[in-house]
Amino acid sequence: MTKPERPIAKIPAARISFEFFPPKSPDMEDQLWQTVKALQPYQPDFVSVTYGAGGTTREPTLATVKRLINDTPLATASHLTCVGATREEVHAVVEEFRAAGVRHFVALRGDPQGGVGTRYEPHPGGFVNAADLVAGLRQIGDFEISVSAYPERHPESGTDDVDLDMLKQKVDAGATRALTQFFFDNDIFERYLERVRKAGITIPIVPGIMPIQNLTQLKRFASMCGASIPAFLDERFEGTEGDALACAAVAADIAAEQIADLANRGVHEFHIYTMNRAPLTIATLERLGVTGRNDRLSGAAA
Repeated sequence: MTKPERPIAKIPAARISFEFFPPKSPDMEDQLWQTVKALQPYQPDFVSVTYGAGGTTREPTLATVKRLINDTPLATASHLTCVGATREEVHAVVEEFRAAGVRHFVALRGDPQGGVGTRYEPHPGGFVNAADLVAGLRQIGDFEISVSAYPERHPESGTDDVDLDMLKQKVDAGATRALTQFFFDNDIFERYLERVRKAGITIPIVPGIMPIQNLTQLKRFASMCGASIPAFLDERFEGTEGDALACAAVAADIAAEQIADLANRGVHEFHIYTMNRAPLTIATLERLGVTGRNDRLSGAAA
């Protein structure tokens, strides 16, 4: 990974968090813990671990969360979904994670059991949606509860108003923070935030930042989750085909520039989707003047 001659920008004091997913093989497990070790010095406000719909990664998620809580100083949140489970089953999972030390959940409905693009059907004895799940969590304990938000609208929301109403329901049920789907056009996020505030929603809306590990794979994923891919991304990566170092440098520049621009617009919290890989996340932070010691994202805007 090449480094710029100087940071792209030093942005005003900000808070960062990282997302990981539970490993599926011994090699992936080694990679995850190498990533955690490399990113720990950046002192994130918290890290989160994903949880498969219907509890498909319950055991790996729990094992990862336990190790993060027991072996690192990192404040650790667990994702939680309600697809394909009764209320009692979800409650049991919550108690299991609480016993492990979890006090922060990222409450999500989860993808339909038939996969993305199929019709979602609530479990007959389960939570109806994410707002219902948040209300259930709030009844169980005094947890910190993060939820999802969609600057470009959830694929199943027919209109922006429907999408915004769901976020409001989650907040009214007790959500304390919203983490957004990734996006690359900051104007879209700014317009979304304006609508959110106009609706009377005051919780932090934290932009999800996706450093681009692979543009082709990202396009495929974006097409399923309703996120747009601006034309400038193809332009920025033009000529880097087959050159991993050049691709990584461009990706780090793009992510750092996005964060710096958001900071200039008054945003002070960022949730970074690491994909369980440290180099690109670190390169992004270094371009913002962060060295991974005791400093945070701080300094005067460049």
